[in-house]
Amino acid sequence: MILDQFSLEGKVAIVTGAGAGLGEAMAIGLAQAGADVAGVDFGNPPETATSEIRRLGRRFLAIQADLGSIEPVQRIVDTVVAELGRIDILVNNAGTIRRAPALEFTEKDWDDVMNVNLKTVFFLSQAVGRQFLKQGTGGKIVNVASLLAFQGGILIPSY
Repeated sequence: MILDQFSLEGKVAIVTGAGAGLGEAMAIGLAQAGADVAGVDFGNPPETATSEIRRLGRRFLAIQADLGSIEPVQRIVDTVVAELGRIDILVNNAGTIRRAPALEFTEKDWDDVMNVNLKTVFFLSQAVGRQFLKQGTGGKIVNVASLLAFQGGILIPSY
């Protein structure tokens, strides 16, 4: 069958922002294709993704982490490898936004957006890339961005 060519059976994926919205849907979609999934989110464990992925017979590992700093990066990689055995796919989906007029936008607002949307994306990709090389099997990294990145605007200067 043609869908067999797209099977992710035996693969392990990390999805950031897996607690809701697009991240939750991507985590479930990867599991539907056969992957075991580690869902990273800063809030409570992603209940919908957890129950749906386990219902599919796939393993799901919930990892709570604040991606506003690079502090949890190596812990995420180490935990996934220890619990699920490998990493084959990284989906950098988590993102944040701050809305304020440009003349009132604070350095903290700026740093909060850049840290989640750029800095941690890079360093998590780097750490996962090192794991791909260690495994000797390669892998895929998918970076998700907001359509606002093409617009910017008065109330979202960091975009």
